[in-house]
Amino acid sequence: MLNHITLMGRLTRDPELRYTQSGTPVASFSLAVERDFGSRDGGERQTDFIDIVAWRQTGEFVSKYFSKGRMAIVSGRLQMRDWTDKDGNKRRSAEVVADNVYFGDSKRDSAPAAGDGYQPAYSRPEPRASAPAGGQNFGYQPGGSAFSELDGGDGDLPF
Repeated sequence: MLNHITLMGRLTRDPELRYTQSGTPVASFSLAVERDFGSRDGGERQTDFIDIVAWRQTGEFVSKYFSKGRMAIVSGRLQMRDWTDKDGNKRRSAEVVADNVYFGDSKRDSAPAAGDGYQPAYSRPEPRASAPAGGQNFGYQPGGSAFSELDGGDGDLPF
């Protein structure tokens, strides 16, 4: 038997970290996952909202590093859960129990709009704008060249 699911989507809310009575951490969150296809009439693609549960270190990791709007890749298993609501009606829910959760975007990609007080933890140096005398700049040169220009023509290249 095989029960494996992999999803990629955005968190709809910040993960909620709780602890069981025995002290085991468990995080719950929801992913908005777009379907790969649109409706038959050519309309917008539909989105599924899928409940995710992550236990132990995975739950602590998700709670610490993920927040609403971040893209996540979740790998785990589908689990059906029967429960009774406050009115005594029997209900059934589907949820994914996460084995692994990966970043689906970079922190920079998920940053709020300018003016929201976001300061990146790192900054990427910009390439130098000036080109060598030959007029071509073949490489990134922050303080020295990691690349060099080829001398001569095509030489003995077979292509």
